[in-house]
Parts: sequence; C-alpha cells; structure tokens
Amino acid sequence: MPDRPTLTDLDGALPFVERHIGLREADIASMLDRLGFDSLDALMDAAVPGAIRVAASLDLPSPLSEEAAARELRAIAHANRPGEAMIGLGYHATITPPVVRRNVLEDPSWYTAYTPYQPEISQGRLEALLNFQTMVGDLAGLPTANASLLDEGTAAAEAMTLVRRAKKSAAGPFVVDADALPQTIDVVRTRAEAMGIEVVVADLTGGLPEGELCGVLVQYPGASGRVLDPRPLIEQAHERNALAVVAADLLALTLLESPGELGADVVVGSSQRFGVPLFYGGPHAGYMAVAAGLERHLPGRLVGVSVDAEGRPAYRLALQTREQHIRRDKATSNICTAQVLLAVVASMYAVYHGPEGLRAIATRTHRYAAVLAAALAEAGFPARHRQFFDTLTVAVPGRAHDVVTAARGLGLQLRLVDADHVGISTSELTTRSTIASVLKAFGVAGTDLDAVDAMTPDALPEQLRRGTPYLTHEVFSTHHSETAMLRYLRRLSARDYALDRGMIPLGSCTMKLNATTEMEPISLPGFADLHPFAPAEDATGYRQLVDELEGLLAEVTGYDRVSIQPNAGSQGELAGLLAIRGYHRANGEAHRDVCLIPSSAHGTNAASAVMAGMKVVVVKSGDGGEVDLADLRAQCEKHADDLAAIMVTYPSTHGAYEDTITELCRVVHDHGGQVYVDGANLNALLGYAKPGEFGGDVSHLNLHKTFCIPHGGGGPGVGPVAVRAHLAPYLPSHAMHPEQAKREGIGPISAAPYGSAGILPISWAYVRLMGAAGLTRATAVAVLSANYVAARLGEHYPVLYRGHGGLVAHECILDLRGLTKDTGVSVDDVAKRLIDYGFHAPTMSFPVAGTLMVEPTESEDLAEIDRFIDAMIAIRGEIDRVASGEWTPETSPLRGAPHTSRALVGDWDRAYTREEAVFPTGVTGPNGAGDKYWPPVARIDQAYGDRNLVCACPPPEAFAE
Repeated sequence: MPDRPTLTDLDGALPFVERHIGLREADIASMLDRLGFDSLDALMDAAVPGAIRVAASLDLPSPLSEEAAARELRAIAHANRPGEAMIGLGYHATITPPVVRRNVLEDPSWYTAYTPYQPEISQGRLEALLNFQTMVGDLAGLPTANASLLDEGTAAAEAMTLVRRAKKSAAGPFVVDADALPQTIDVVRTRAEAMGIEVVVADLTGGLPEGELCGVLVQYPGASGRVLDPRPLIEQAHERNALAVVAADLLALTLLESPGELGADVVVGSSQRFGVPLFYGGPHAGYMAVAAGLERHLPGRLVGVSVDAEGRPAYRLALQTREQHIRRDKATSNICTAQVLLAVVASMYAVYHGPEGLRAIATRTHRYAAVLAAALAEAGFPARHRQFFDTLTVAVPGRAHDVVTAARGLGLQLRLVDADHVGISTSELTTRSTIASVLKAFGVAGTDLDAVDAMTPDALPEQLRRGTPYLTHEVFSTHHSETAMLRYLRRLSARDYALDRGMIPLGSCTMKLNATTEMEPISLPGFADLHPFAPAEDATGYRQLVDELEGLLAEVTGYDRVSIQPNAGSQGELAGLLAIRGYHRANGEAHRDVCLIPSSAHGTNAASAVMAGMKVVVVKSGDGGEVDLADLRAQCEKHADDLAAIMVTYPSTHGAYEDTITELCRVVHDHGGQVYVDGANLNALLGYAKPGEFGGDVSHLNLHKTFCIPHGGGGPGVGPVAVRAHLAPYLPSHAMHPEQAKREGIGPISAAPYGSAGILPISWAYVRLMGAAGLTRATAVAVLSANYVAARLGEHYPVLYRGHGGLVAHECILDLRGLTKDTGVSVDDVAKRLIDYGFHAPTMSFPVAGTLMVEPTESEDLAEIDRFIDAMIAIRGEIDRVASGEWTPETSPLRGAPHTSRALVGDWDRAYTREEAVFPTGVTGPNGAGDKYWPPVARIDQAYGDRNLVCACPPPEAFAE
C-alpha cells in the first residue's frame, strides 16, 4: 500500500509553474534528445557563457499557490482606502460600464493581443481605435487624432517637441500655463531640460509673456477649475509664428466649445474619465489631436483606412515611416507602445453612452459642482473662480488641513491646495449624499440643496458653450442597449487573433501566458479605485506592493535600486539615460554626451538617446551579428573624453548569447562610460545571469514581456528602470510622491508617481507564483523551445545568427533573403500566408530586413510549437513550387494570402485550388477544421492608405457591398 501523502505534499500538488510552462516532462525529454542534450542544465551550460553565470540561485520567497497569491493580493488591496476621489488634477472617479469591463478589460481576446502590425488579423481592435481617434478628434475639434499616448503629462511633453519640429523657424521658449496640471508642468520640464528647450511657466490671465516663443500650452479648464477663454492666447501665439497647444478635459468638451474651433493647433489630454479606473495613476490612455498639416509630426500610432485586395475598406496603422524603428535617432518620438486596451475602454464608453449620454453625464457633473459652490459661498466659503466645469478651489483661511481631514473621515478625498484653500472636483460618481458630506466637512449644516439648486445658475462661460456637433458617426448612436453593445464587442473581438486563439511567435516581444490569477486582482476596488494623489496613509497597500515588487526586480536583475515609475519601455530607456546624464553632471563631466548604439539595436534606443540630450554614434556588427569589438574599441578611443554610455541588448537583438559582453562592459567602463543593458530579452536570463552583475550600470525592464503584463493590443506596458547604487540618486522623482525622499530629483518621467501602478499586481503575482526555481525553469524552457524551433526549421530556412555553443537564446532569426532573391517570394508573403495556416506571423524584418524572428516562449506546449513548425515547412514547400516554375510569385497562394471566407464562393480563376487557398496542409488548427481562423479582410494595400490618409470613422456607405 503506498504511503499516505503529507499535508506538505498536498499543498504543493498543483504548483503554478506547471500551469505557466506549456511543456511536459516527456516533451522536454524528446526536445532535448532532438538537440543532443540529456538535461535542461546541460543545454543551459552550453548556451549561456560561463563568464556571466550567477554563482547562486535567486534569493526569492518560496512560491505561493494560486489561491494563496490571490488571498495575499486581496489583503494588500484591502489595505488601501480609496474613498470617493474628489482630488481632481486630471484624475476622476468614473464608472466602467460592466459590459465593457467584463468584455474588454477582463477579456483575454482583447488583453492578450499584440500590436496591430499585421492588420488583416487585427481589424477588431483597429476599428475600436479608429472609434477612439474619431471620438478624440470630434471632441477636440481637430481632424486627426492618434491611437493614444501614455498619459496626459507625457502627451503634453510630446506636444512640446512636436511644436519644435513643426515650427523650426520659431525661436524662444515653450510657454506653459501656470494653471496647468502640476504634474504636467513637471513632466514637460523634465523632457525640456534634457533636450535643451527653455520652458517658461506663466500666469496667462493677462496674455502671453513678452518676447519670442515657439509655442504655448493652455489648460482648459485649468487645474484650479478656472475656465479661461483660450482664443486671445491662441491669436497672440499665431501672431508670433508660434503654435498653440490646449490640454483639455474630454468630458468638459461635451459642454465647452472645442479647442480646435477656438483655433488650437494641438489638443492633448487624458481619456481616463471615460470609464477607465483610477488605478492609482495608470494605465490611462492619453490623447493628441492635431490640425491639418501636422499629421506627419504626430508621435505614436495612427490608425488609418485603406483597401484590401478585394477592393473593400480595411483598417491599418498609417504613416509608419514616422516611427522610431525606421527613423531611429531622427524619429519624432521614442514611444514604442500606446495604451491600446485603455483607449478601447474609453472609446467603448463613448460608443455605449453616445453623445447625449456623455452630455448628460457632463451636465450632471457640472451641476453638482455649481450647487456645491453656491452652498459653500452662502456659508462663507467662496470659490476662487466664478466660471468652472467640475473643479472648485475654495477659500478656508487657516482651516484647509482640518477640512481635508474631516472629509477623509467621511470617506471623501479632497485636495489640500495650501493652508488656506481646498480643491474639490465632482465626477460621474457624485451624488446628493456626496455634496452633503462635503458640506459637513466644511462645518456647514442645514443646507436645503433643492432650494440652492433652484436659485443657482450654471457656471459655464456663455461665450464658450459648445455649439459644434460631435460623435455624429453612426457607431456612437447604435449600441446603447447592453445587448447591442455586447454583440458589437463580440463581433470586433472575433475579427482579431490573440493568444486566446493560438501561438503568437513574435521575436523580441515575448507573447506568453497572462495567467488569470495574475490578472484578476487589477479589478479589486482597492487597486482600481484609488486616486494617485490620495494621502499616503490611504495607500499603504500600494506602498507594500511597490516596495516588494521593486525588491524582487532588484534581486532578479542584480541591481541595487528600482523605480517602477516609467509607464512604458521607452520611458524606462529615457529614465535610465537621464540617470546616466545626471551622474556625469554630478561628477563635473557634463560634456560626456556620446551614446554608442550597436547597429542591430531596437529603434527606441537611438530615439531615447536623442531625447536624453545625447549624440548617437553607431557601433558596427560583426559577420555573426555580434557587436564588433574592434569598432567598439575604436569608437571608445575616439570618444574617450565625451563618452557617456553604450546601450546594448543582451542577449543580443539577434537572439544570441554573445561571449563578448563582459569585455564590452569593461572597455566602455575603462573609457569613462556607463553601460545600459536593454532589458528587452531578459526572459533569456532570469535565474542564470544578472545584468547588474555582469557589467550593467542600468537597465529598463519590460514588465509586458518577461513579467507577464499583457500587451493589450499595443499597451499597456510598464518599463521600470533598475540601477546600480551610484546611479540611484538620479532615478525619477515626483513632486507629489507619497515618499518625501522621492519628491526632489531629476523630475518625473510619467504623470503619476508610480506610473501604471494599477497593473503592478500582475508582475508581483507572477514572481511570487513562480519563485526562484520556477523563474529559472521558465528561462531554460524558453531557450529549449527556441533551439528546438531553430533545429527543426534550420533544415528548411537558414538560421541567421547563433551565439555561445552554436545555440540561440530564447528566439531565432530565419533568413528568407536568399529565397526571396531566388523566387521573388517575400517575407511579407510568408507572414500573410501564415494567417491561412492559423498563425500570427513572427516579427518581420527586424532586426534584419527580409527575415522572420521567432520566439515560442515557455508557455507554449509542444503540439502548438510543432503545429507552427509544420506550417512553416509546408510554406517552404509552396515556395519550392514557385521555384520550380509551377507558380509565379504573383499567381501563388503566398501572394494571394490571406484568403477570406469569400474565397469559398463565386468565380475562381487562380492558379491554385480553393482548398489550397483556405485549407492548406496542417491548417486545421489545434482541434480540427472547425477552429480555423478566417481573416475578415484580404491583404491590405499599405501604400494606398498613406496616399489617401483617412484616420477617422469612414461613412457606413464605404463598407457597402
């Protein structure tokens, strides 16, 4: 009779690591056998250079079970006290419609999707983003809006750099409204200082300051609540050859005239109050809209309308030549991610409520503010401004602290402006009970709110009341019942390919499991409903979460300090480079401004270096893809007096463990530079090597890659920056940081002190669920899977680069250039044909044109990996038929791909059969032909869309048959 299991055995019966890692023991054994290794340890000993291997295992807490992790996160969330947020400053309480919360924010078909670079399989989220752009453009009163930015503060900073690019002839500073959101002012200053742009913060009540200027930013309404007519300021700016930027509240713009109608050139802001939870500051979708003629200066992504091969309208990303992948150090921005998932939520909030519903919400929000202002004034507490939308700055001489404290005791969070003033912002959640509690906090009793309401007029300026229509497109008047909304969301998600359908084998982007246990806590009220400027004592849970996560990330990377403020990888890059810059300046070496960047580097590296005020010098790659050490030494010698840093990705962008990384670090250090190790490929290092120990001084980490925050169709992301101790004093600071010690420094990188804090529970859960052994095993399995793919597909496509031991890291590059030269079949043809086989394409033409970079990740099982390999082998067979002359490239199914369901009906005059088109060998999907993915559109004409730029919802007639 077998021994009875112990309680310890039972507790560990279903470890999470077995849920996260897709391969079973038998799979691992067979894959190792294919590669000629007898264990994962032997494989990793051969793959990872001994010089960088860690001497000891990771020092992490014992892994938690899924239930224990969920229980601990609930306790952490419960330690936060959200109250009712009335602090304002660009962050407002809102209601996420349950149908949107459940079917977008909490739905893996939306949150596990990748950036829509493959538009044929991204039509659902592209339509949702086009709705977002239309919503923003309509409310802002400008023709073109982008598909979201990271937050309002960084959007304003991007507007400043746009102004400088667009108005090269304009001289003088960028003028910022003193009544702008304080965090916006600080983010703009941080960016401007690095780029050598002068910023002047001025009270604009009496007009613009004298002298030259390149642009002006006006807050509308202001942080104090004031609604200033921006027209005179805009006219003055235009008279001086400058551009006018207006930072606007989208909800207020349903009642106030649009900035575009008032003459603004650029409008920026946040869409947070359109149904996106407060999340303690993020993630939230910032926005930017521009006047005609400025489209090509827009940062970030832009969704446009084109046509497919069947002549039907189709959506795609427009004007991609603006992006940093192509323009590098000449890029308009270093932004590589957007806030797609949150932009979708905001757009669907507008779709669900429609123009009348939004106007009703805004009217109600304003009305409560007006009645509250009148009641307080009657009691002797006048508001600073007579005209406002939702925010009051109320005078309470010497009593402001007492009022805020009393309100907190009643469950309300008000803003302490100074010793004599309290800030109050109403919202969608404000009720009569809320108003009564605010009055009680002020010591006002016995107010007849109905009587006050009857005698109180609105407080909106008559000359600024909205007269222009908005949200007139059919989509905003069609889905107001929950049934209609539910079906619309389902229809859009069905058009897309995300991880809920199958493998997304993208190199560099690590599309792995986003476990439900990790995702569920973000909706807990303690995490979702807290204002970023709430009192520190109301955010003790978040403080615990952040402190623990920063400690865990420091341990796994070998660094001394971590800041999680950067809300994207691009922001983490900038923060790391600014830390290096601050360090050199503190040492009296401000002249060190050269940043070495390998030719293979990610495009954001060069763009970030320029934004940090550095000069980019490219280092050559060797024949094997490695950094050319001879050229590195030559460049270091040449720039010995002005070398600031090198940015290097490890394992390399080519997917290889290079033996020379420690030598590279030594050479740069010997010449006075700092080493920035890009953390994009950290998934190949955890448990085996630590950048902070093998020579790195600073790294950013992509929590949306290695640490399981989902990509969300192109965002959210989190890009923490990790540093050695000597760079710690130069990490991002924030004037409203809950920790006093972090309020002074280089300034903020993001608008909120903790960036996108609301999704940090995901990464905390991942590390705590996996533990040291689990993270280490995940790395080994990712490397095993990539080498298995390279071994099997290497017989059909050349594998471009290999590293230590002749092995690849966690990804491999398949070289199609020879096949293209011989047959005319392009990498695009293979990518589109993979759709017919039921797959998202690997990364195309990065880091080498004409190649595919494949990353299977540790979460995929062997059946899915083999299915992908079989599809690629079958496609190679089709390429061979082109090579033999059976088909030309133009008449082959490769060029005809992807094939829609329309291929099943009507005339057929192609050189291949319908069956070959839509049911090629191996296409049946993981569970049979019934699971086949049908792309909603055929191949999209990218050039047509750029020649005929349309970036708002087209009329319904465009989609008529």
